[in-house]
Amino acid sequence: MDNPLVQLDPGLFIWTILTFLILFGALAKYAWKPLLKALENRENMIRSSIADAEKAQQELETINQQSDNVLAKARAESQAILVDGKVAAEKVKEDTLNQAKEKATAIIESAEKQIQVEKDKAISEIKGEVANLAIQVAEKLIQKNLNRDDNQSLIDESLQKIKGYEA
Repeated sequence: MDNPLVQLDPGLFIWTILTFLILFGALAKYAWKPLLKALENRENMIRSSIADAEKAQQELETINQQSDNVLAKARAESQAILVDGKVAAEKVKEDTLNQAKEKATAIIESAEKQIQVEKDKAISEIKGEVANLAIQVAEKLIQKNLNRDDNQSLIDESLQKIKGYEA
């Protein structure tokens, strides 16, 4: 074994330790602190990202709850509008029916009044005809034409008799 790396040489051993310590010191002073600082910055960034994510999650839950509340309110308002619409439709329907009933009643009353007027007119015409018939019968019986006063008294008498039969 003539290999110098495998042989134990105190000089090489001291120089190896000394090189290691110098390299370790240089790394500790120039590389270790920036590496630790970079790791610490990264750790802080990850923590802040997690905190931001949790905050965003809470805000999302709040927004979802608010949107659910808005939807529930909108549904309630739409139901109220539907109920109001139905009530208004029923009122319009009732008003229309009432107006139609009032018009029908007015038409019936008008027709009844017209019927009464026509009835009274017909009765008066019949009374006139009865009076004329009575005069003609009386003329035939008496065989002469009476004067105007006598005619009127016969007419009134005949009407009184007719009225007696009506009652």
